[in-house]
Amino acid sequence: MMSHANESGNTQPAQPLVNIYVGVSAVVLLLMMIVGLVMRLAQGEMLDISPGFFYQLLTVHGAGMVGIAALGSAAIMWYFASRYLDLSRTLFVANLLLFLVGVVMILGSILGGGFAAGWTFLYPLPAKGMGLWGTGAAALFLGGLLLIGTGFLILHLDFARAITRQYGSLGQGLGWPQLFGRDSGEAPPPTVVASTMVTIVNILGITAGAAILVMSLVNLYVPSFTIDPLLAKNLIYFFGHVFINATIYMAIIAVYEILPLYAKRPWKPNKAFLAAWTASTIMVLIVYPHHLLMDFAMPTWMMVMGQVISYTSGLPVLVVTTFGALMLIYRSGMRWDVTSSLLVLSVFGWAAGVIPAIVDATIRVNMVMHNTLWVPGHFHFYLLIGVASMLFGFMHFLGKESVEQEDRWFARWAFWGFMFGSLGFVFMFLYSGANSVPRRFAEHLPQWVPYDQIASAFVAVVVTSVLVFALQFLARLFATRPVALATEVN
Repeated sequence: MMSHANESGNTQPAQPLVNIYVGVSAVVLLLMMIVGLVMRLAQGEMLDISPGFFYQLLTVHGAGMVGIAALGSAAIMWYFASRYLDLSRTLFVANLLLFLVGVVMILGSILGGGFAAGWTFLYPLPAKGMGLWGTGAAALFLGGLLLIGTGFLILHLDFARAITRQYGSLGQGLGWPQLFGRDSGEAPPPTVVASTMVTIVNILGITAGAAILVMSLVNLYVPSFTIDPLLAKNLIYFFGHVFINATIYMAIIAVYEILPLYAKRPWKPNKAFLAAWTASTIMVLIVYPHHLLMDFAMPTWMMVMGQVISYTSGLPVLVVTTFGALMLIYRSGMRWDVTSSLLVLSVFGWAAGVIPAIVDATIRVNMVMHNTLWVPGHFHFYLLIGVASMLFGFMHFLGKESVEQEDRWFARWAFWGFMFGSLGFVFMFLYSGANSVPRRFAEHLPQWVPYDQIASAFVAVVVTSVLVFALQFLARLFATRPVALATEVN
């Protein structure tokens, strides 16, 4: 085994910084899951909370899960990319600090100021608190999101600097010379290709998000400054869709880097791999209009584009990743432990999560299903079984001295609990949606309550399993620091 040095000659990433990122991510993920459990218990009439507080929790859960998925995924990308690129540790720390300050502001706006407009902050809702929240609370929420976005923008700009310095351009970081020319076998590593794609889409997405956040903040204090609602919605969903999709494209790097250690086979990029990542770069940027199909004033060509790309946007990278993972594992004699099991589960979560998403993307189905629990079912499939599994697999990887190190019995049981609990929870979402249970309702009709109660039991299993993951990782941080593993095999 060996690891690549970046231009500065640094072969070891700043693991203590990454440990802090991952530790924060684990704790916040656990807290957000507990918030989700509280909401399901309330819908299942096993816990009594007011509807107003329910929507505050819904806002915390939505904003918190999106933000912390991005933070944990960024830690994965930075950890492995720093082996190939000369990245700034100062800016890596700055992103974390801005994130934490932004989180405090958002929590203050929701729990202290009563803000409950949802994480999408659709204009002009933040300014229309109807007595439930004031201008200050809305400004605190929007300002917190702006700080978090600024941190990520700084981080991605540093990636852009490092990639262009190392490879000459972002196009070369995507492997275009090898894709469109002769395949010389010298394409950038999968980690660099993925990091380049994420850098491109997130810089554009976050910039759009920052623009609408600033405009919304101005509107709060200068009501005469109005925004075209359709423009605002386009900017918000362009930002939101790109940002949340980028989390899985960052986190998948854990699969590209860690599974080869277990299979003792390299993951080499070929033309199909490079073409898939280039295609996804374009598709992720143009798929968002599928969120605006009910807005009749949208240009027809954009609606058609959003509908068509909905069926294909995630497929190129998903196909090459799934096929690559299966070929890597096939007859490799790979050792199965919690780390490798979580990473393979994550690929399944990504692949299987496509199915309910494609079903919902069909307009005739969408007209009936979109405002049901089917939709949170499909995106929890991606985020919980996909992104969260990648993050927890990476977490276990950081805590190992070698791939041969045995897992503790409770970690193995926690994996099975996480897998079956997550699958049960997601399928209850989908089953409820198929039976027309609406989304975003604080209170449910009696015939829906049993679904909520069953789902709550599955969530409790997930929370317990994640508690084991988090405590084990945090305990290792305060024990001896593991030796960082090399990330490439010959």
